[in-house]
Amino acid sequence: MSAPDSLKDVYLDEMKDLWSANDQMSRAVRRLGEQASDPKLKQMLEESVSGIGKHTEVLKAIIRENGGEVSPEHCKGMEGLVAEALKHGIEEAPQDGHLRDVQIIAQYQRMSHYGLAGFGSAAAYAKALGRSDQEAKLKGAVSEIYKVDQFASRLAESVEKAAA
Repeated sequence: MSAPDSLKDVYLDEMKDLWSANDQMSRAVRRLGEQASDPKLKQMLEESVSGIGKHTEVLKAIIRENGGEVSPEHCKGMEGLVAEALKHGIEEAPQDGHLRDVQIIAQYQRMSHYGLAGFGSAAAYAKALGRSDQEAKLKGAVSEIYKVDQFASRLAESVEKAAA
């Protein structure tokens, strides 16, 4: 991949990176969901996999609309976050279900915040490029991710009390 020559190139690169990040996160969230003990956490993670898939379809459509090659660009940032999530949520996770759930939520939120930053940046690029319909779709994804993040924070509080 060569260095971008324009804001449009940066925009397309961001979305390809997000696509890869979403694919990696989706696989990790699915695995974390299998380890969760709290039913609300399990449900949130299952629904998140679906939401991540929906956001990936938005990215693919926008890439197509901008004439870009419709393929992901491997995201090393999410690769690291996924490795940490699997380490703390599965490989070296506490045996106690409540403690494991606390770790799973924290790792989930780290990965989600990466997505928030990426989708937020992509929305800003869309706005600067005058693509208001694409900006709205990307901001919609930001809003959805943020709502799940807020739910995860509230869930963490209840799970942390149980773990204490």
